[in-house]
Parts: sequence; structure tokens; C-alpha cells
Amino acid sequence: MLYHSQSGGAETMAEAVIAGATDADIDGVELRIRTPLGASDEDVLWADALILGTPENFGYMSGALKYFFDRVYYPCLERTQGLPYALFVKAGNDGSGAVSSITRITTGLRWREVQEPIVVVGEVESIHLEACREMGMALAAGLEAGVF
Repeated sequence: MLYHSQSGGAETMAEAVIAGATDADIDGVELRIRTPLGASDEDVLWADALILGTPENFGYMSGALKYFFDRVYYPCLERTQGLPYALFVKAGNDGSGAVSSITRITTGLRWREVQEPIVVVGEVESIHLEACREMGMALAAGLEAGVF
């Protein structure tokens, strides 16, 4: 799990994702939580799947997440093909710029999107948090079952 938050919206979403991924019904899945500035290519190589979270900044992903991709792209390029990932975005506009910029990079890395991105525009509400919880649980359950 890798996420960045400045005003707290993406962090609230991340907490819900973490709650789902660490649900008591999930066994045998270890979760490593990192910020983009603290994560390395070794964290990506360790992971069997990733959940990425970012606020939308100026119609784009956060600068911290972009910096993460800048640092890990080439070290991971040939070693993480097919890596399952999911994405959530806390947007101020419509989130499309953040989603498309991340999709371009993950396509270049040949990672595999396994869930539709969750994009929250405006205030984070309970329905959004439940969707985030389900995202975390679905990815962890898929790993537990050997689907990914």
C-alpha cells in the first residue's frame, strides 16, 4: 500500500483500504504501508500487489507519487511485469488527469489494473469509505486465494 495525502482526504480513504486489507477474514497476507517519499524499488519488488492512493493536484497525481515513479520505474521495469494494482484518488476536479497519468506510467511498467479506480470528488463520505474498504479486502482476498 502506497499513498500520499496532504489535506487528509486521501489518508481517510487509505485507512479504509487498510481496514479492508487487514480484515479478520483474510489470512496469510502481509501489508506493508509506505508513503511515496519513503518507498523504494525494493518495496515494489517485495510486493505481490500494490494499492496506490493520491490526491489530485493541479489535475495530476501528487508530486510525491510522481517522484516515486521517477525513482522506481527503471529498477522495476523488467522485474514487476504483470504486478496487480488498484488505485484511489481524492479529487478536487474530476480526477481524470490523475488517473490517466498513473495509468500511462503503470502501462509502461506493464502492471495489471485489477479493479476500477475509486475517484472521490469533494467530501469523502461513508459510501466512498465502504468502496475503499472493499477494494482493500478484494485485493487481499485475491492474493490469499492465489488469483493474483
